[in-house]
Amino acid sequence: MDSQESFGELNKSYGIPGTASIVAGNGGLPKVVVSTPRASAEMYLHGGHVTSWRPAGADEVLYLSPNSRWQEGKAIRGGVPVCFPWFGDKAGDSSAPAHGFVRTKEWTLKSVAMESGDAVVTMETAGGEDTRKWWPQNFRLQCRARFGAELRIDLIVTNEGKSAFSFEEALHAYFTVGDVQKVRLQGLDAISYLDKTDHRVQKTQYGELRLAKETDSIFLNTRGEVELDDPPLRRVLRIQKENSLTIVVWNPWSDKSAGMADLGPGEWKSFVCAEASNVLPNPLQLKPGKTHTMSVIVSVGTR
Repeated sequence: MDSQESFGELNKSYGIPGTASIVAGNGGLPKVVVSTPRASAEMYLHGGHVTSWRPAGADEVLYLSPNSRWQEGKAIRGGVPVCFPWFGDKAGDSSAPAHGFVRTKEWTLKSVAMESGDAVVTMETAGGEDTRKWWPQNFRLQCRARFGAELRIDLIVTNEGKSAFSFEEALHAYFTVGDVQKVRLQGLDAISYLDKTDHRVQKTQYGELRLAKETDSIFLNTRGEVELDDPPLRRVLRIQKENSLTIVVWNPWSDKSAGMADLGPGEWKSFVCAEASNVLPNPLQLKPGKTHTMSVIVSVGTR
């Protein structure tokens, strides 16, 4: 995939002159670069991973670590990683990759198209010999990103096997903030959550959420919009979900981030993760031949 011929073939098949092209990104990894009057964006085939979205007239919305490792077998730190078919550590197997295996493998580019002025990029991966050692199911997974005044990402799971399977999923979005200690998340009042920093004890959020320490919380039965109010950047990010019953809010804070080689000291101040998901305590069940779609829609407003 690192040859000029390969990129040429990809552009011949999927590129849109003046709008979308496939180029070598960081580490030589192929990425789709989008530029329209409505937005600019980037999406890597590595992990089917959206790494940038900047709507017209606005600053970058997604955080990307300057210390991310850009290589096969390593996850990109930032953007919107795809977590599947489990979230966090795999139960009963400490050797399995955290958050599943799809975020560290190369996906296939399926289409690049214009729809009503928005650029829509679809990538796909599926079960094979490289995945069955971790998870024996036959599946197909698509990530479809629509870049416009809003960012919409659809994660589409299809069961191609002969028996039902259970799975977890998350669109692990990292949002750029001016200072994580000054942001407020609204829309979680009176919502129960599992506090992963406190042995998954179930607690209840009251009022707006302000982060003041390491946070790793799974908010349960969330269907409404969440607003990320960011006074330093003078903007509000509105996060909507479809077919998602949990939202994970995460920031490693100072001590933990200092030990993360692909993040580094001080970087924790610049992002907060608010993740559309279906994770513990209720994994999803999917019957043979059936498809499930989870979506997140992000928009930007001013304060």
